[in-house]
Amino acid sequence: MEEIKVIFHIDELNKWGLLLKNVENLIRAVDDKDLNIEVLANSEAVKAYALNNELNSKIIFIKELKNRNVKFVACNNALNSFNIKKENLINFVDIVPVGVLELINKQKCGYSYIKP
Repeated sequence: MEEIKVIFHIDELNKWGLLLKNVENLIRAVDDKDLNIEVLANSEAVKAYALNNELNSKIIFIKELKNRNVKFVACNNALNSFNIKKENLINFVDIVPVGVLELINKQKCGYSYIKP
């Protein structure tokens, strides 16, 4: 099977449930050994990565997906705008300088773009 490369983009807090379900459904639909999935959060959606957020049930689901090789990324500009420090994030979240540039670069590398 051909490798599937996908970047999921989220910028709204209220869309996390939908996005995570989309990721889970994709993993179930194909052999996850052939999947390369990244979830990029920018704007207010980065708040879900904060350890002291109101979406604790989502953090559990995020950790489960991380254990299935899903990569979670936060936009540094968004973190700065909401005064969220790196040490206050879930420990496996990677930070990119500019979220929109990450989206552009991933698409140049053949990633499909999905925004629920």
